[in-house]
Amino acid sequence: MYHETFRQMTKMLSQLDKWLETAEAYAKDKKFDPNLFLGFRLAPDQFGFARQVQITCDAAKLAASRLSGKDAPVNEDTEQTLEELRGRVQATAGYLAGFSATDFESAATASITQPRWEGKTMTGADYFLEHALPNFFFHLTTAYAILRHNGVSVGKRDYLGTLTQRPPG
Repeated sequence: MYHETFRQMTKMLSQLDKWLETAEAYAKDKKFDPNLFLGFRLAPDQFGFARQVQITCDAAKLAASRLSGKDAPVNEDTEQTLEELRGRVQATAGYLAGFSATDFESAATASITQPRWEGKTMTGADYFLEHALPNFFFHLTTAYAILRHNGVSVGKRDYLGTLTQRPPG
């Protein structure tokens, strides 16, 4: 289950990369600096677009790291252009691609904690279902919504990407 889900996260990161490319083309077509997107947000008290992308990447890589026991790459959160954000998204997808099902064999029973939890822990299974997945998709969807709200032509098909469909029979 874990490995397959990280494959889906990798796919969604690929979709995010395409949205960033679409946003850049949109800005160029409308003749404004595409890097303005980095500060856009849906509400005044919400993280801006760049932070949404950074957290999306962090949610994926840290979940894989915590559930596998492998070290995650460190990012300084210094991206200042759409191109730099694309590099981060692509690097995160590359990191996830390096995992196999074997890496997650004891993930369900792993004890997961993080500094914000003030000494509390979760099982790997609970952490994955209750925190890692919702956190990843929350920030991914918020990044999508910010682009859509600001006129970038992305829709549900752009969100879902190519589906693994087969002919009947």
